[in-house]
Amino acid sequence: MLVLASASPRRQELLRNAGIEFTIQAADIVETRRLDESPQGCAQRLAEEKAVAVCLLRPNDLVLGADTIVVVDDQILGKPRDEKDAVRMLRLLSGRKHKVITGVCLARPGEAIDTQFESTIVEMGAITDEEIAEYVATGEPMDKAGAYAIQGVASRWISRIEGDYFNVVGLPVSLVYRMLQENQFV
Repeated sequence: MLVLASASPRRQELLRNAGIEFTIQAADIVETRRLDESPQGCAQRLAEEKAVAVCLLRPNDLVLGADTIVVVDDQILGKPRDEKDAVRMLRLLSGRKHKVITGVCLARPGEAIDTQFESTIVEMGAITDEEIAEYVATGEPMDKAGAYAIQGVASRWISRIEGDYFNVVGLPVSLVYRMLQENQFV
């Protein structure tokens, strides 16, 4: 059985849409960047920590952990702490390119751990302070890395992406599928 170590409704929907069967067991870990850790390294480590934590609870299953971060100026933007933090993040992203990195880990107790990542460049158009305030008031940014959902209201400001769209939503489905194949799960 494949276990998704995440309560994210977006990740669940992406796996379901791809026809990948799974069950859910959310991981409970502290999501912080370590000193001198690269953004890519951070996303991969957090994905691995989530998968390993759930492996302890599900010793007979293959566990999928994932962590998505937004990076601008080498600054990691996770989920906003509050509305003020969401406004800060959106102002940072307004009119600029940024990178979305998702670390993906497949783990099975007693076996080697497979951890990879996907990176996508997103170009966001300029957003006025009024637009930011209106968007934050919708509540949509509050549980999203970088304080926006590319598939939601924020889609109006996304002018270009280079790479995997689903990675920006929260899970690079094609990478996950290849990893499942490599681990002889599908």
